Formats: sequence, C-alpha cells, structure tokens
Amino acid sequence: MGKTVSKTDIGLKRELNQDYVFTAELPVGKLPNLYLVADGMGGHKAGGYASKYAVETIVEVVNSSKEEDAFTILYQAIVEANYRIRKKASEDESMTGMGTTLVAATVMNDVLRVANVGDSRLYLVNEGIQQITIDHSYVEEMVRMGGLDREQARNHKNKNIITRAIGAQSSVNPDFFEVNLKKGDRIFMCTDGVSNMLTDEEILSILNAEGTEEERIDKIVEEANEHGGRDNMGIILVDPQL
Repeated sequence: MGKTVSKTDIGLKRELNQDYVFTAELPVGKLPNLYLVADGMGGHKAGGYASKYAVETIVEVVNSSKEEDAFTILYQAIVEANYRIRKKASEDESMTGMGTTLVAATVMNDVLRVANVGDSRLYLVNEGIQQITIDHSYVEEMVRMGGLDREQARNHKNKNIITRAIGAQSSVNPDFFEVNLKKGDRIFMCTDGVSNMLTDEEILSILNAEGTEEERIDKIVEEANEHGGRDNMGIILVDPQL
C-alpha cells in the first residue's frame, strides 16, 4: 500500500502531547489498511489518555468486526470508542470531560473512505490541495452560515471550540466521505496543531517540495513551530502509489 510516514510533535507551548496516530499498511480485520489521527482533550493527562484509548479501541473493533462495508466497520468502532471513553470518564474523576477528535481512513480498490469526528483533518494532495473532511467546530459552522470568511475564521478567538468529539455525548455522529483516487494523489491527515499554524497553500508547498516524504513531514513540523507551535501535532502522509 505505497508509502506511509507519520509523526507527532509536542509543539512549543504544551507540557504534554495529547495527539496520537496509528498507521497500518497491512490489513486490519476486513480493512486492507488503516490510518488514524486523534487529538485528545481534557484535564492534565485525560486528553492524552482519550486519544490513545480511542485509537486502540478502534483498532481492536476493526480487527474483530465481521462486517464487510468499510463505513459500517468504522462506525461500529467509533461508537464503541465513544462508549468506552464515557464509561472510563464516569469511573475516574480525573478523566471527567475527556474526549478526542478522530479522522479514520482506509483505501480499498483505489477508493478512499474517511470517517471524521471533530476538527482534525484529511486532505487530498496532488498538484493542488483539497480538504475532504469538514471541521466540526464553532467557527466552521459560522463560515458555513456566512457569518465569517475563511481568513477571519483562521484567527478567530473561539477557533478551539469543537462541536463534536468522541466522548463528548452519549451518542456520536461521525461524518463519512468517499473519494475516487487517481494517479499521483496523496493523503495528508493532521490535527489542528498543524492546520491552525499553516495555511493549506503552505502545507501544499512543503508537500510538493524536493526531498523525501520524511523530510517533508519534518519540514511541516518545523514550519508549524516557527509559526508559533501553539499546539501538539499529529501527522500522517500516505502515498498510495497508484
């Protein structure tokens, strides 16, 4: 399944890294590959616990699922992760209120299938860059209703308010996306520690620069930190090499 590079970075302002990533180029259960990015939120250690626990639960459920449809498998896994995080939070006071974003992706027969909860993102990158996921955030809803333009949204004081997360409520409502991949397409997944620091055009410029995929990811982290590094970063870059 082509080439995959992933990385997390604590950034410059945070004491703990609450972002968590998972990549598998080989099958996980009925899925031929699996890529997960999560950005935890909560008290001192709760956010880091939530992102890791959600990812581990999703991998476990995907592994054991008897379903054939990728979206059904991912939905099952996300619902179970939501249940377990809420259960853990109810049992341990230090975990109260914890939650996590999640972007999950798999490529089957040149078709990309994506599930998303929160404001972590998946982009399709070729000569251009296209955000496939839609942020579940206060400012994104304002943009979609016409109350803000994109530039205002980038620097809005309420940019960190997300409207959906795994663990936030008793039920979870992921969005699903399907994209037919073509030759040269790459998949870029990241938490808001990247997308809040770099514009889509800056991300594209780095990903299309000379060098290896590892060097490009390192450059993304370096540039995000140069722009302030205000948050943790979780990044996955997949080149399916179709």
